Amino acid sequence: MTFVAFSMQAAKRSRERPELKLDSVNLEVLRAGERWIGEGHRVLLVTVVKTWGSSPRPEGSMLAVRDDGVVAGSVSGGCIEDDLIERVRRSGIEAHRPQAVRYGISADEAHRFGLPCGGTIELVLEPLDDASGLAALRCHVEAGELVARTLDMASGTARLSPARSTEGVFFDGQRFVTIHGPRYRLLVIGAGQLSRYLCQIATGLDYHVTVCDPRTEYTDVWDVPGTTLVRTMPDDTVLDMRLDERSAVIALTHDPKLDDLALMEALRTPAFYVGALGSRRNNAARRERLKAFDLSDAELARLHGPAGIYIGSRTPPEIAISILAQLTAAKNGVSLPTILQVEGAKAAREIAASAGSLCFA
Repeated sequence: MTFVAFSMQAAKRSRERPELKLDSVNLEVLRAGERWIGEGHRVLLVTVVKTWGSSPRPEGSMLAVRDDGVVAGSVSGGCIEDDLIERVRRSGIEAHRPQAVRYGISADEAHRFGLPCGGTIELVLEPLDDASGLAALRCHVEAGELVARTLDMASGTARLSPARSTEGVFFDGQRFVTIHGPRYRLLVIGAGQLSRYLCQIATGLDYHVTVCDPRTEYTDVWDVPGTTLVRTMPDDTVLDMRLDERSAVIALTHDPKLDDLALMEALRTPAFYVGALGSRRNNAARRERLKAFDLSDAELARLHGPAGIYIGSRTPPEIAISILAQLTAAKNGVSLPTILQVEGAKAAREIAASAGSLCFA
């Protein structure tokens, strides 16, 4: 597919798709940069290329700095942003070609810019103009597509092409390649009230969200922007999506006919997170039912149920936050102690309450 056809298709899909209620941080940066350029401002796009040591923002994070110091996005905890704003306010945006800069090479700079001692962050500073292609890039991202942007450091020109989820930031001093769009997929089983809140937040976390529910009483009123709704049986949907290590599944219907078969198939995939809503008793019963499907102990151990971390959540928005916090930890490779998970925390609370009662017996 040619670049022109690629861009025209993305623009068409973007016009047809409702605007997202919650945007990823980088999409907000793209929109701000495009808007400022249209208003006649000069804009500097700052992108994280590489970090050494711990860093508050990952590679590919973006910041747009307007010629008067107004910013959108972030590339650090705030100190590097402050330095860039001061530079722009003092000298303006004079450069016409991209350049790479490093912060925090020395211990003094690391302390000044809020980096760990010896930590380093490398950035690409790119002056933007009408030829930077931000509008086309935004169209692709809004259309839910994964796109690579290749910046030629010598000329400052950029081109777009389709990307794969396994690709990442690449920089060799001459070419700078960044990946934009949803790189992780989330399949939500059920289109009820809780799913609405969970999906709204998940789109802001930059997931490509698919909602599966064959029940017309729920799907006929589903209207959450930025999500894909399918009405097939959930287990068929799991198979059709060919879930990989960048996929997650959350079952929220409370209906074993829908949840169990989907979970059975999902637990056999490389999906990084598979969770199910429900009480501890219901989840224990679910595990017994899943054993009948010849799932191994290792596969059953991958099921997060009850899904979520314990924050005392009661309302649908609070439960959505609880589940997505656990999902985010799994995505980032963080192993949560049992006491933070719903089942472990509630069990510990009951033990503590029982011990307290014995003390007064």
